[in-house]
Amino acid sequence: MAVATTQSLEELCINSIRFLAIDAVEKAKSGHPGLPMGAAPMAFVLWDQFMRFNPKNPYWFNRDRFVLSAGHGCMLQYALMYLTGYDSVTIDEIKNFRQWGSKTPGHPENFETPGVEVTTGPLGQGIANAVGLAIAEAHLAAKFNKPDLTLVDHYTYVIVGDGCNMEGISGEACSLAGHLGLGKLIALYDDNHISIDGSTDIAFTEDVSKRFEAYGWHVLHVENGNTDLAAIAKAIAEAKSVTDKPTMIKVTTTIGYGSPNKQNTAGVHGAALGGDEVKLTRENLGWNYEPFVVPDDALSHMRQAIERGASAEAEWNEIWAQYKTKYAEDATLFERMISGKLPDGWDKVLPTYKPEDKALASRKHSEICLNKIAEVLPELIGGSADLTHSNLTELECSGSFQKGGYENRNLHFGVREHGMGAICNGIALHSSGLIPYGATFLIFTDYMRNAIRLSALSHAGVIWVMTHDSVALGEDGPTHQPVETIASLRAIPQLTVIRPADGTETSGAYKVAIENAKRNRPTLLALSRQNLPNLAGSSIAGVEKGAYTVVDCDGTPELILIGTGSEVNLCVQTAEKLTAEGRKVRVVSMPSWELFEAQDAAYKESVLPKAVKKRLSVEAGISMGWCKYVGSEGDSVSIDRFGASAPGGTCMEKFGFTVDNVLSKAKALLG
Repeated sequence: MAVATTQSLEELCINSIRFLAIDAVEKAKSGHPGLPMGAAPMAFVLWDQFMRFNPKNPYWFNRDRFVLSAGHGCMLQYALMYLTGYDSVTIDEIKNFRQWGSKTPGHPENFETPGVEVTTGPLGQGIANAVGLAIAEAHLAAKFNKPDLTLVDHYTYVIVGDGCNMEGISGEACSLAGHLGLGKLIALYDDNHISIDGSTDIAFTEDVSKRFEAYGWHVLHVENGNTDLAAIAKAIAEAKSVTDKPTMIKVTTTIGYGSPNKQNTAGVHGAALGGDEVKLTRENLGWNYEPFVVPDDALSHMRQAIERGASAEAEWNEIWAQYKTKYAEDATLFERMISGKLPDGWDKVLPTYKPEDKALASRKHSEICLNKIAEVLPELIGGSADLTHSNLTELECSGSFQKGGYENRNLHFGVREHGMGAICNGIALHSSGLIPYGATFLIFTDYMRNAIRLSALSHAGVIWVMTHDSVALGEDGPTHQPVETIASLRAIPQLTVIRPADGTETSGAYKVAIENAKRNRPTLLALSRQNLPNLAGSSIAGVEKGAYTVVDCDGTPELILIGTGSEVNLCVQTAEKLTAEGRKVRVVSMPSWELFEAQDAAYKESVLPKAVKKRLSVEAGISMGWCKYVGSEGDSVSIDRFGASAPGGTCMEKFGFTVDNVLSKAKALLG
């Protein structure tokens, strides 16, 4: 039985947070103790006095969301979760910090630890996720709240560090948040002036407060974040009173607070204190407890969060019961959305096309799909990084999401691709059933790659709408022509990449993308700028399989042509010429490697029989990866260099994407 010392109850709680972090990092011999030691007071005040959450039901809908953007300091969050009674973080999990299979990994992971909202680690992602969470709350509140019943009403709190504020993504996201006036977004800035290289003065001397004021944020400063708990509480209360803009509270702290020799140094940022320094820190802070022992008084006080949380959820459940009675139609929609279900037959709105239908760019077919889907799925919300009329992503049934118009579904991200990516992840991870989409040119996925990777890692059901998918975009030249991009995106685990060949395949891509979103998986669509003819053999069901036969021959084929996107039609035309010459040719459209790899062996064999060794892939990108499907006896029509500035048709011709060149390569294989 642990016995309380003469420390105040608040000090006991704060030091419990600190020493759980210290002891876990020490046992693991790995981690970042400095931030938890310095930020413990602000985190304690926030979780103890302000945040509404239910530790026994981490997924209660109307909980406040907490994001630790400075994810390297994750022991701060794990300590708080253990102390307040989350079942996912036991004392054994604290002791197992950073070990195989633990619920306390080296950075917060929402898919590992119930109660963690988003996956943070790469600095700046978390604050941008928080902007997405706040957008989701604002949209749902505007959509569902009634004058007499407030169904959606919660805050998004985020702790950011100096590193987050240095990363460009935070500027992108926070600039947009200020423009939108997201009053329920509150950021606590752990202003400790230390990063890995030492004092931030060597590289970071700007006035962060003035920067956030310029973004349109309400800015406060707690000068003594180490001990002035009243000032921290006062600042958070004031932040909550400001409803027309987000708030940034600069809380000046001492990293590694309490460590006699390492506080306020880079040495405490990312390494264990060491046994001698741990002993000195215990003495300095009057902590007379063994490792991982929490005083009963502190644990009892922190565990009051369980009762508070149950009470808050019960109050909300009463509101929800009244809401279902008075506003049954809206309640039914709300319930369906948060359950992750799709309405029966929603996909019937997706159009299919015949060869005689007008050739359109797949970006245009995408626009048609988005607007058809938006009519039956009100949870669809998204927009473009200042390329709405090039990406063709505007929802005609809705206005723009702006101050005073949060009920609208067209998001305008500005030229902020990376911020857009992480904001979309936040919307998807809000647990509201919203399906966000974010759009730009395919080449600019390079600007937002980390966010796309994190959407796959953290199971965020985002739809990435990427247009201008090859050198066929033309005159903008190699800076805008994505020759290697598709291959690099296919390398991301758990990301479904789809490059549709025509209108029907674009519909199939959206069917997959919407269903993926409800299964918490991201999908990236690579869409053309140029018009594409509609193919006789294309199908929605074929897209769902990842690859399928669009043109076949009698008996076993001598040659298989494999195409994606705009190049499938080249394969079809080539097959017609070879067939006329008496050759047996199969054309396979392969819009998605990932979907094809998910099929069973029998299906794969039916599409690409092992006995057929002569195979030719045709894709306007690099050849890397295609060897898996064409084998040692096959070949590829590809571009293994950068593009060029010229009309799109000229680029395709010069790089060999013509029927004549594909035919020549095919005949060479056939001998």
